[in-house]
Amino acid sequence: MTLYSCCLILLLFTWNTAAYGPNQRAQKKGDIILGGLFPIHFGVAAKDQDLKSRPESVECIRYNFRGFRWLQAMIFAIEEINSSPTLLPNMTLGYRIFDTCNTVSKALEATLSFVAQNKIDSLNLDEFCNCSEHIPSTIAVVGATGSGISTAVANLLGLFYIPQVSYASSSRLLSNKNQFKSFLRTIPNDEHQATAMADIIEYFRWNWVGTIAADDDYGRPGIEKFREEAEERDICIDFSELISQYSDEEEIQQVVEVIQNSTARVIVVFSSGPDLEPLIKEIVRRNITGKIWLASEAWASSSLIAMPEFFRVIGSTIGFALKAGQIPGFREFLQKVHPKKSNNNGFAKEFWEETFNCYLPEGSKNSPASTPFHKGHEDGLGAGNGTTAFRPPCTGDENITSVETPYMDYTHLRISYNVYLAVYSIAHALQDIYTCTPGKGLFTNGSCADIKKVEAWQVLKHLRHLNFTNNMGEQVDFDEFGDLVGNYSIINWHLSPEDGSVVFEEVGHYNVYAKKGERLFINENKILWSGFSKEVPFSNCSRDCLPGTRKGIIEGEPTCCFECVDCPDGEYSDETDASACDKCPEDYWSNENHTSCIPKQIEFLSWTEPFGIALTLFAVLGIFLTSFVLGVFTKFRNTPIVKATNRELSYLLLFSLLCCFSSSLFFIGEPQNWTCRLRQPAFGISFVLCISCILVKTNRVLLVFEAKIPTSLHRKWWGLNLQFLLVFLCTFVQIVICVIWLYTAPPSSYRNHELEDEIIFITCHEGSLMALGFLIGYTCLLAAICFFFAFKSRKLPENFNEAKFITFSMLIFFIVWISFIPAYASTYGKFVSAVEVIAILAASFGLLACIFFNKVYIILFKPSRNTIEEVRCSTAAHAFKVAARATLRRSNVSRKRSNSLGGSTGSTPSSSISSKSNHEDPFPLPASAERQRQQQRGCKQKVSFGSGTVTLSLSFEEPQKNAMANRNAKRSNSLEAQNSDDSLMRHRALLPLQ
Repeated sequence: MTLYSCCLILLLFTWNTAAYGPNQRAQKKGDIILGGLFPIHFGVAAKDQDLKSRPESVECIRYNFRGFRWLQAMIFAIEEINSSPTLLPNMTLGYRIFDTCNTVSKALEATLSFVAQNKIDSLNLDEFCNCSEHIPSTIAVVGATGSGISTAVANLLGLFYIPQVSYASSSRLLSNKNQFKSFLRTIPNDEHQATAMADIIEYFRWNWVGTIAADDDYGRPGIEKFREEAEERDICIDFSELISQYSDEEEIQQVVEVIQNSTARVIVVFSSGPDLEPLIKEIVRRNITGKIWLASEAWASSSLIAMPEFFRVIGSTIGFALKAGQIPGFREFLQKVHPKKSNNNGFAKEFWEETFNCYLPEGSKNSPASTPFHKGHEDGLGAGNGTTAFRPPCTGDENITSVETPYMDYTHLRISYNVYLAVYSIAHALQDIYTCTPGKGLFTNGSCADIKKVEAWQVLKHLRHLNFTNNMGEQVDFDEFGDLVGNYSIINWHLSPEDGSVVFEEVGHYNVYAKKGERLFINENKILWSGFSKEVPFSNCSRDCLPGTRKGIIEGEPTCCFECVDCPDGEYSDETDASACDKCPEDYWSNENHTSCIPKQIEFLSWTEPFGIALTLFAVLGIFLTSFVLGVFTKFRNTPIVKATNRELSYLLLFSLLCCFSSSLFFIGEPQNWTCRLRQPAFGISFVLCISCILVKTNRVLLVFEAKIPTSLHRKWWGLNLQFLLVFLCTFVQIVICVIWLYTAPPSSYRNHELEDEIIFITCHEGSLMALGFLIGYTCLLAAICFFFAFKSRKLPENFNEAKFITFSMLIFFIVWISFIPAYASTYGKFVSAVEVIAILAASFGLLACIFFNKVYIILFKPSRNTIEEVRCSTAAHAFKVAARATLRRSNVSRKRSNSLGGSTGSTPSSSISSKSNHEDPFPLPASAERQRQQQRGCKQKVSFGSGTVTLSLSFEEPQKNAMANRNAKRSNSLEAQNSDDSLMRHRALLPLQ
């Protein structure tokens, strides 16, 4: 069984070796062998295998100069290590390097070679086989390039725990250690690159992009991560397409149609150069320009894409590149390559032919003859720069530095440095094994591996715990996922003015170690859009919404497609493309453009505005007029009119009017807490004091003239002290109402934001509308009682018809305050205070004018009427009128009674009144007596009632007048004295009408 297995494996190994002849590998013996996988070609030729004959290995086409440089980096690192006296002394590293042709199938062929050799060694067949050409097992593999290829290789190598250190496979799927147990890499994970791409798009304020990804394990996971990051940043994706270098023409045409019809100008591409090349060629053919290409590191510096003839289409490319490293001596090593000198490098011959576009005759290279790799050499179908049918033979003296190829582009060593670092990582792991001290090892009981019999899984163990310093002074250690965390350089494609080639200008960097928001740095001054423009292109579904507007959702469209909606009043946006408008603070309002908030206008009944000034002037005028009246009454306080108007109560009434006018001033100006608590009580108490004085005056007049016989009780009621007591009691009720109001719900200053959006009305919050209603209601109640008494006594003569004027004043008072209620309820803001001020002033002016202006007019302009005779005459006339009406009423009653008894017409009733109808006086006086009567001070009053007019002549003599005058006066009144009884003589004038 063992022999059978040995033969099977040998057969497999033999087949694998036959597929990879001497010209198809780079191989060197050593104590420890490292494997290598590099894309020396970009792909394989499409060939239909009809299986009519034995299948042949597919042909690799399109030479990759960069891939050969990467291979050279591995050889250079191995030779440098072998020359080092400190790193693996007395040990020689060998290598076996194969071409993957950028395909999974070729990579697996090479991987099988590594695995088969390891299995032969594990079977220990030396005793059965005489293997003089025996090659040691491959203890580690450097490669491969593409993530899809590395995924397939890692699955196979992981079965045997052979460590694989990739230099260019960045797919985040490869970080899954459950699936890829032996995979490590010296290139950062794509997860950071996808995040960096989203950060760049956000930096340039783009939100409408398209995505293209290679249909493999590199493109699909990368673009998926980008979508996640884009969604977090509100970046919308217009289209998402998958491509491959093996896509047919129809599929490429469909993708190009999508790109051409899309409004997105930015296209994010996660792909390798070979996969993207067919698409770019078709775009160039259609001349689709104006697109911005955001390139992943796999094609950002690809020589297949960065070609001058493509620049008009992809000149706006911004890409990610790995951090460049330094490899001392590598430049010289690259220049030494020559087919005759590279006995261990089977790829040197083809490199030379492709570089100088010539062909080397068979046997020109010191290597065993073998079948040429390119069958096209004989058939004229070579895939290099030209076919051998048109190539001249190579002389071997060509100068490698005289030709510009990607092979000699060592200015930015990125992937090459990653290869260099991968080799050194394996070497340092071997060094750790070489220097391991028993008891401190990584294996069971601290044991160490034997460097001379080291196995792949032991190297993998040490790689996982690796920690060393590279030639640039940086620490190198793989994390738990086998990754190295690194930074990215951001490059922009420029066209060189010297030779017209595409150069990669570094315009920024991305630091994955920095905290979020500080990782990206871009120098915009270095960026050229489309190769010449400095203006950042626009790639948004909708135009930017200016400050003062916000983004509005359009139904059925992505969130990035929106319409700009003006911010509503009271809200603002001070940034471009605001998702929502911010509300202004409570005391602020949006400006006209809604770009900022400005303080709201403050409004109250101000002293400085015209309306406030007018009200203030009227209030001052009222105070002045009231003070003037008070001054007049004080100066003429001993005159009959002032005395007859109840002088003391008039003073109190004028003082209350002063308070009324003054209280209106509390309603003007910015409301403060103290003014709010003072103004309504001041107004209420002032008016109640005023109405109370008028009520007591009116009630006194009515009591006097309705009393039949003055008694001590009436005199008590007429007393001044009791009058003041009544005024105090009426006012005290209002004071109690105000005290309760201020204690339970005191008014306060209130900033009202609700009435108008742009204005803050500073008003007084009354605290309790019920209390305000009680205050005004009680005032109106007293006014109603006063009106009732005044109306009842409107014809009494006291104070020159003062009751009639009080009636008018109360009517004005009611009109004002009844009008005040709807006006107060329908207004708002400062006009509430204005309405109340107008009501206070109108009511106060009405009271002042109706009660006092007539008296002031008589005092100042009619002093002849300000006499005791005028006052007494008015009172006597009223008494005469009352007596006459009473007598006439009794006579009518007697006449009706006589008619009912005898039916006689009756005689003229006896009367104490001298009547004059349309005939002369039956008792004429002598002429001398008449003249004497005219000289006396007296008055005549005419009273009309019934069918006649009665003239009453009264004379008021001083005690010093002579007796003759007294007799004449008595004589002129004899008719009245004869028929009057004692009660009529005493108080007939004071009796009420019955």
